[in-house]
Amino acid sequence: MGRKEEEGSGSWKKQTSNIRKTFIFMEALGSGAFSEVFLVKQKSTGQLFALKCIKKSPLNRDSSLENEIAVLKKIKHENIVTLEDIYESTTHFYLVMQLVSGGELFDRILERGVYTEKDASLVIHQVLTAVKYLHENGIVHRDLKPENLLYLTPEENSKIMITDFGLSKMEQNGIMSTACGTPGYVAPEVLAQKPYSKAVDCWSIGVITYILLCGYPPFYEETESKLFEKIKEGYYEFESPFWDDISESAKDFIRHLLEKNPSARFTCEEALRHPWINGNTALHRDIYPSVSAQIQKNFAKSKWRQAFNAAAVVHHMKKLHMNGMGDNSPTEQSSIIAISLSLSVPFHPFPSSHFKSEVLVPVKTSKHSSHCGTGQTGVCLIM
Repeated sequence: MGRKEEEGSGSWKKQTSNIRKTFIFMEALGSGAFSEVFLVKQKSTGQLFALKCIKKSPLNRDSSLENEIAVLKKIKHENIVTLEDIYESTTHFYLVMQLVSGGELFDRILERGVYTEKDASLVIHQVLTAVKYLHENGIVHRDLKPENLLYLTPEENSKIMITDFGLSKMEQNGIMSTACGTPGYVAPEVLAQKPYSKAVDCWSIGVITYILLCGYPPFYEETESKLFEKIKEGYYEFESPFWDDISESAKDFIRHLLEKNPSARFTCEEALRHPWINGNTALHRDIYPSVSAQIQKNFAKSKWRQAFNAAAVVHHMKKLHMNGMGDNSPTEQSSIIAISLSLSVPFHPFPSSHFKSEVLVPVKTSKHSSHCGTGQTGVCLIM
């Protein structure tokens, strides 16, 4: 991709003395403690990319970065964002990423006007196909959630893309033990601090499917400790009236993914064979009014856009925290805290309730209160 004189002897990166000789910087897409993401145009081809500029620092360990690069370099799938190239200067690493410009999954649902189970099924089919590919290549994403599912282009028939591999892990002997992920989407075995495997991704897909069919998360509580207990118990409901018009097949599909026992939980391959995905049981009945109202109520754009800008790709979430992006107000931006691991917790779906937790760091809050509390995963939680 780059000019010959800039290429180093390293097999996975190219040396550059001035990255602006290769790319035209068009606009900033986001910034964090150690990185910035820019929309850039490659001078030699005119192609647009998202360029993630990571400043070298003693606090930004190369091992964490190299893990992300090792994962991304191994991936080639139509529904997974592509790492196109890597450059290194004396001060920065530069990750040249495929530009994903079609917007967030929730935005697309809200814009549709009409939305059915079949639409949700088609999204989940793409997600399952991509995650099955990851698992076959020994990669566990570990942070699947709606804001990490973006559309490639603004076109109506655009593919869905899985992004954000900052927490991904190459499996070693099929077992991992580091507690990470986003509360509300994380599997019971992770919260129980037990060894876990690729089955954690399938649990997260179950949570995403649940949200896509009702607009609120299956697990919600007044405090994070109660939330974690409910997840560890695997307790959730298909509440009326939100689930009255949803097919029994969809509920059966979710039950197999939100299975507390990871060895009994559906694999991606098994989920792809389920009739709600592979057959004709996903209903064509319009569920837009109910789902869109709940999404707007429970997943305020200012909250989930803080984690990901629509056009930026693959944020380095471990050691890097992306500050408020998009069109957030200063008040909303001030509730974001730079911490070592950026996490988000879904909101309670009913207006009479709100999330509370022990306050670790004082923050200014916007319309929805945000506190930084401690949890059983041993990481700080953004709520």
